[in-house]
Amino acid sequence: MAAINYKSIFIKILKYTGITLVVLLGLMFIAPLIFSDKIKEQVKKTANERLNGDLNYSEGTLSFFKHFPSLTLTLTDFKLNGSAPFQNEKLITADDVAFGINLSSLVFGKTIKIDQIFLSHSLINIKVNKKGEANYNVYIAEKETAPKEESETGIKLEEIEITDSKLIYDDQSTNVHIDAFGVNYLGNGDLSQAIFALHSKAKIEKLNVIYENEPYLMNKKVDGDLITKINTNSLSFVFEQNDLLINKLLVDFTGKFDFLKDGYNMDFRIKSNKSNLHELFTAFPPKYITWLKDAELKGSVDLLLTLKGKYIASQNIAPDLSLNFKLKDGFVNYKKSAFPVSNFNMDVATKVPSLNPELLMLEAKNVSLNIEKNYLKSQLKVNGMSTPDIDLVLKSQIDLEKLNRALGIPDLELKGMLVGDLKANGKYDQIKRLFPNANGALNLKNGYIKTQYYPNPIKDINIVSKINNQKGTYDGLSVELKPASFTFEGEPFLVEADLKNFDDLNYDIKAKGTLNISKIYKVFSQKGLDVDGSIKADLELKGTQSDAEKGNYAKLHNKGTLELRNINVVTEYLPKSLLIKEGIFRFNQDKMSFNTFLASYGQSDFKLNGYLQNVFNFISSKNGVLRGSFALNSKYINVDEFMSSTSTAPVTTTTAAPNSIPQPTAQETGVILIPSNLDLQFYATAHKINYQGLMLQDGKGAVKMKNGKMLMQNTGFNLIGCNVTMNAAYQGITPKKAVFEYEIKATDFDIKRAYKEVKMFKEMASAAENAEGIVSLDYKIKGRLNQQMMPVYPSLIGGGVLSIKDVKVKGMKMFNAVSATTDHEAIKNPELSKVDIKTTVKNNIITIERFKFKFAGFRPRIEGTSSLDGKLNIKMRLGLPPLGIIGIPLTVTGTKDNPKVKMGRKGDEIEETQDTEE
Repeated sequence: MAAINYKSIFIKILKYTGITLVVLLGLMFIAPLIFSDKIKEQVKKTANERLNGDLNYSEGTLSFFKHFPSLTLTLTDFKLNGSAPFQNEKLITADDVAFGINLSSLVFGKTIKIDQIFLSHSLINIKVNKKGEANYNVYIAEKETAPKEESETGIKLEEIEITDSKLIYDDQSTNVHIDAFGVNYLGNGDLSQAIFALHSKAKIEKLNVIYENEPYLMNKKVDGDLITKINTNSLSFVFEQNDLLINKLLVDFTGKFDFLKDGYNMDFRIKSNKSNLHELFTAFPPKYITWLKDAELKGSVDLLLTLKGKYIASQNIAPDLSLNFKLKDGFVNYKKSAFPVSNFNMDVATKVPSLNPELLMLEAKNVSLNIEKNYLKSQLKVNGMSTPDIDLVLKSQIDLEKLNRALGIPDLELKGMLVGDLKANGKYDQIKRLFPNANGALNLKNGYIKTQYYPNPIKDINIVSKINNQKGTYDGLSVELKPASFTFEGEPFLVEADLKNFDDLNYDIKAKGTLNISKIYKVFSQKGLDVDGSIKADLELKGTQSDAEKGNYAKLHNKGTLELRNINVVTEYLPKSLLIKEGIFRFNQDKMSFNTFLASYGQSDFKLNGYLQNVFNFISSKNGVLRGSFALNSKYINVDEFMSSTSTAPVTTTTAAPNSIPQPTAQETGVILIPSNLDLQFYATAHKINYQGLMLQDGKGAVKMKNGKMLMQNTGFNLIGCNVTMNAAYQGITPKKAVFEYEIKATDFDIKRAYKEVKMFKEMASAAENAEGIVSLDYKIKGRLNQQMMPVYPSLIGGGVLSIKDVKVKGMKMFNAVSATTDHEAIKNPELSKVDIKTTVKNNIITIERFKFKFAGFRPRIEGTSSLDGKLNIKMRLGLPPLGIIGIPLTVTGTKDNPKVKMGRKGDEIEETQDTEE
């Protein structure tokens, strides 16, 4: 047998292998040239037919080597706009987008199939507006028709690869915003199927998640292996297996997400078991990461977050949120403190059905920690928010300085021994006067607090407090503070209080010392914010609320002084702060008197002397009425600055003190609201009063506020050079609605000046535009004001007399039109003397009673109606010289700007406008 020539065989193998490789390489170079035009044309055709968005790119190249070994069509400088209403904004931009071509379909099939997409250095910008309209609906699905031949080009995706890209998701309908930087993604699956499984690997260098403008995740690294089932027919996602690594925290994410017609249906479950406390904090916002560098953290953490249900904003339907968190054997030590927190345990379960805080269910079965022999132990159960059921057990003996050092609370220095032993169980309901059964004490000894905002501390804080309630009601509640004291800036302040029966408050209070409000505020406030003011107190108050209400002043023992300087007072009733420049209050039984009380509000200034009565009952009771009488003097009052501010956000019930004031979140103009718990009298003088550009001078009169109403009696002032007296009643019903009654008498005022300077007169007496002369007015009117404090014309009801002493009418369009129709030039500019014009107002119509006058031999007689928006239906008889026996009947219709005069008595009736809110 001949010997096998291995060398010859090896050379032949190399030879044929080389030839094959050369042929394959040749084909890889030649094939793109052969099929290039066909592929580009068919892809372009498909894009035009299937994309509902503007597509642009600079160049298209076909190659095996861009994403070897796939044959890809690469489009450089790729730009695709979104679907309506975002058709002018970019959905995807990329340095290049490559489409992988299925080779078998290219050579043997009638269709060219695209089964891969590669995006490099791209920006994916997904947007959803407040209506739920999205910009990603750019692919037009094929309509189901009878069987037909395959189209020339089809998108049958099996792989998506994204490299070094950025993703922005901005959903205004749910207030969710997501930024993802450095996105690398690889997804495999038959995306051409109606239902398919997508296997994905994703890496994100920086992930930001913001909800309701609050950051939840910032600059987090994400590394995940994901399995997602997608139903393209119903647009449903099932997250079967998703192992995510957020920084160092391993999270298991499962659930489903369905797109509904007007919202979403979701069932999310985020779970992390047997993680440690350090890993958990790596997923927190950046400011905690800085703290984490210097902190030693230990402890086993179990976390379960679920969000389940439908979210349909238009129907106020929201999913249920729940969070279970357990920490076992926790340990916290910041900067190697000598007093670390140990035995840190938490077992907390929270549920918020329908994302409604009022349905809150919180159960903290155990929150406890130790610092050496010091301890803090707590159990808490809360159901509800406004009227919660509470079950609390608190025991503590903790050194705040050691706790502060161990936790490393930034920019805050605390000291003092906090000793607490408190139990509370029951319902809190301010309306039903329920308060949990409670018994215990909370004491702080040698307390100290210092922040970065102010160089000096509040120190020597000592609080000895007891709380007791055995009836579960307000009348069974008692609170003792004996004492509560501190020293700030060398000024000591002391409060002792014994409060019992909060339904008929029995009080014994002593307060002495000086509070520098401005500097105390700086201790807790951020830089750039400031509140000025100081309070100096020397008070002894003792009595019962019922004695104050019934006027049993002999049983009260209230005395002392309270001195205020530069205090800002903010209430829900006024949009600006009231600055009390100076005021010394003297307490005597139930009366608080003060002299030379100086205040300013915006441009307005006030000087008050007088007294307040029932003060303590007003402060302590929800129904307490503050009574008082004052003499008020002012150089200038700008009424416009008192326009109230109303919240545009939903109103929430608070658990504040009876007469405390919740502050609005967003503001709009509203009417002046008079608090219903005021019974005050002002005897006022004001040199100047500005209202809606109307300047009143030397105002004098009595003003009463009671039951939310304001009465002005025999008020006098000077307006446009004449003396005016008036009476008025006003009541703000809601922040957008007020009612008023108004009576005015003005004698001998200049009608031309009134038209120019008084806006309401100009609108209601538009015919006086070119009049000159002297008139008097005696008028009563009532109606409603809108939120701009302007009259709602259809609501006005009233009447009165306009007495004309000597008036010349020039250029009035109505008389010009009468002159042109009758061919009598003299009637153009009539002169009126000693004429009383009686009118009534109702349903937006001014009814003019018949009146007549003489002028240049003519004897005109006028009556009819006009609307407050300028429409006319005036009937006139023009009595001709010499005696007016012969007259021409005329009717004036149209508007004040375009009057139409015709012969005859028949006019066009003006349609009344009813006040729909009446």
